[in-house]
Amino acid sequence: MEEFLGLPARPPKPRERGWTHVIDKGLTLTEVSGVLELAGDYIDIVKLGWGTSYVAGKLAEKLRLYRDAGIPIMTGGTLLEAAIARDRLDEFRRWTADHGFTHIEVSDGTIDLERGRKVELIASLAQDYVVLSEVGTKDSERIYAPYQWVAWIKEELEAGAFKVITEARESGTSGIFRQSGEVRSGLIDEIVHEVPLNKLLFEAPQKEQQAWFIRHFGADVNLGNIAAADVIPLETLRLGLRSDTMIDLLLRDLPQV
Repeated sequence: MEEFLGLPARPPKPRERGWTHVIDKGLTLTEVSGVLELAGDYIDIVKLGWGTSYVAGKLAEKLRLYRDAGIPIMTGGTLLEAAIARDRLDEFRRWTADHGFTHIEVSDGTIDLERGRKVELIASLAQDYVVLSEVGTKDSERIYAPYQWVAWIKEELEAGAFKVITEARESGTSGIFRQSGEVRSGLIDEIVHEVPLNKLLFEAPQKEQQAWFIRHFGADVNLGNIAAADVIPLETLRLGLRSDTMIDLLLRDLPQV
């Protein structure tokens, strides 16, 4: 495609920053093929949400479609939490290895997992997988102090997590967001003051949330829990091709009238 607008440069894949992390909540093979055909270049990783990979039909065929497009796939953290709660961790490792998963999400958003055990689990799994750990709870009533978020994120990175995901749920109404979906901006500012931005992946399923992060941190902020239908809309936000970010990105080099 001829580029005539002077769009912001985006790093090529595979990239360390500017990730679009997509949540697959049960897409059909036809839907996956369509998304990859039109938007595969903008997708950096796909998470098969919560425990959907465990019950989805034609899982091998779906995984093959993503792999053929050069896109890594990860299991949802809730599946691992269920395996831990049921004392089936060895079986989980065999199952993911048998299916060729190379990326694993380690979370404790549903079960109470002692901090030391979570850190040990990250270190152990990081020997065989690329680990993306998740900090935060799915319970919107539980609020953690910013210093606690920072300490936990640093611990998990030191344990071997490739990136740390900040919890928001697929609804964008908990963790780093208030129940209304509003960004906890003070929390985010404290986190990014202490942790390299490229090591963070912010769950941001809502358009207004995505635009907020792009306006504050630029086109190459890592964003997660993006619905398949929102991949192209998100890319337009990253490039300033939507009114929410046009002034901040596409028009910022023009004289202000």
